Amino acid sequence: MPTIDLTDAELAAVTATIRGIVEADKYPHAPRLVPLRMALAKFDEAAAEPTPQPKAPPPSQARR
Repeated sequence: MPTIDLTDAELAAVTATIRGIVEADKYPHAPRLVPLRMALAKFDEAAAEPTPQPKAPPPSQARR
């Protein structure tokens, strides 16, 4: 499965769009919404995970 690297802003936009589609649907229990809800759950999990901080470079050792 391909991995899509989204910025936080892009992830928020995609999540908000899908959530809006699901919430505005005339038939909230329609089977067509199941994949969207599953994707939302994955996006919500990804948003809840802390973003790893980049490691600091090792201190340079001066040679004598």
